[in-house]
Amino acid sequence: MHKHDLVYLTEDASHDAAIELINEEAFGPGRHTRAAARIREQGPHDRSLSFICADDGETIASVRMTPVQAGGVKAHLLGPLAVRPSHKSRGIGRELVRIAVEAAKRRGSEAIILVGDPPYYCQLGFERVAHNALNFPGPVDPARVLVVPVSDDTHQRLKGSISWRK
Repeated sequence: MHKHDLVYLTEDASHDAAIELINEEAFGPGRHTRAAARIREQGPHDRSLSFICADDGETIASVRMTPVQAGGVKAHLLGPLAVRPSHKSRGIGRELVRIAVEAAKRRGSEAIILVGDPPYYCQLGFERVAHNALNFPGPVDPARVLVVPVSDDTHQRLKGSISWRK
């Protein structure tokens, strides 16, 4: 039996091609038309808060964090999160989310936001954002807009447009 040596690392430019392949496998060509992708097109993600998982030197999963202004909240948009099919259901995605959320909190992010599957992400500390509280640059299912609030008033301040920020 092959021993897997999983290592979690901060993303750098050498990971770009592998990350693109992983995201293509996970989300297909339509991934660029999603509302969250519209935000990511406005400016770069923060590599220092984005992470990969490597197995025996091969990049097999990644998560990216993009700085956003979400209403009155300076936040980070988590995603895309993707794991190669060969490595799914091993907790790799959960660990990447944990690492990224903790890193963003340490950096002073007021919230971590994503558009995703509530049954999966709510187990990881995410909560639903109030229905239609945030205006995305494209259609989004409001039931899938989730947040890890960092302060007690985060939900109250998550009202308005969401866009990339420096």
